[in-house]
Amino acid sequence: MPEVLEHRLLGGRLLLQLLPAAAYSARDPAQWQTLGVTLERQRGVHAIDSDRREDFDTWPGTLALTPKGVEVFSESARGGEYLLARWQEQTPLIPGERRLQRSGHAEALALGREARRLLLAPVIDELALEHCALAFVGLSQSRHIPTAPLPRLGQVLEQIADQYAQPLSLAQLALTYGHNELRLLRDFRRAVGLTPHAWITEVRLQAARRLLERTDLPLAAIAHDSGFAHQSHLGSALRKSLGLTPRQYRLRFHSCLPVPVRYPSRGQ
Repeated sequence: MPEVLEHRLLGGRLLLQLLPAAAYSARDPAQWQTLGVTLERQRGVHAIDSDRREDFDTWPGTLALTPKGVEVFSESARGGEYLLARWQEQTPLIPGERRLQRSGHAEALALGREARRLLLAPVIDELALEHCALAFVGLSQSRHIPTAPLPRLGQVLEQIADQYAQPLSLAQLALTYGHNELRLLRDFRRAVGLTPHAWITEVRLQAARRLLERTDLPLAAIAHDSGFAHQSHLGSALRKSLGLTPRQYRLRFHSCLPVPVRYPSRGQ
């Protein structure tokens, strides 16, 4: 199972971290300015600049901006993959003194996935990662008003999470949503930042990655269990997303032993 992957940029002023899907309980130091994007849905409890704990349900594609001085505690029994940038410069990146959050941020999700690909690469392309990280940090300058996910889409996300290994159609998902396919496409993209088809592929890839990390199953069996039509379908999807073949990914990250994960808060 992969541990936290991190890389310092700009002479150490910017720390980029890819936090794995794993149980965690952590407190984020208030001296950092942070930007984070959920690459998977996350649920747990958190406390934002107070001792009062509240349940959170953070959808994929949610961008969170936390200014310096705001302490964040978060805890989850499952966690979810998360891309986090920690900015140590004194110059404030994040306007105001309160934490901001926006769901369905397609640009943040795209940059988070690209940063993940670069961090997972056997040899890091320093210049490409720096450009990606600066573009991600630059999102803090936008003036978007925080938005909330559409609640009924939670049922669609649950259906995908439970049935990703089965064939899923827009008609099935639209039935769960209670609206037609065109409305589902529009609302899903607005709430998540990806189409339903792209998100199903992402969920299948996450499942395949965990089987590659934690089991010795043959690649054909992993493809089948993850919902891909065949082994080559899994291979092409993984290469497109991460730039690695299934064998390369397994050689780099395979471990059948559980690895305790300890890292700072994700700031949900």
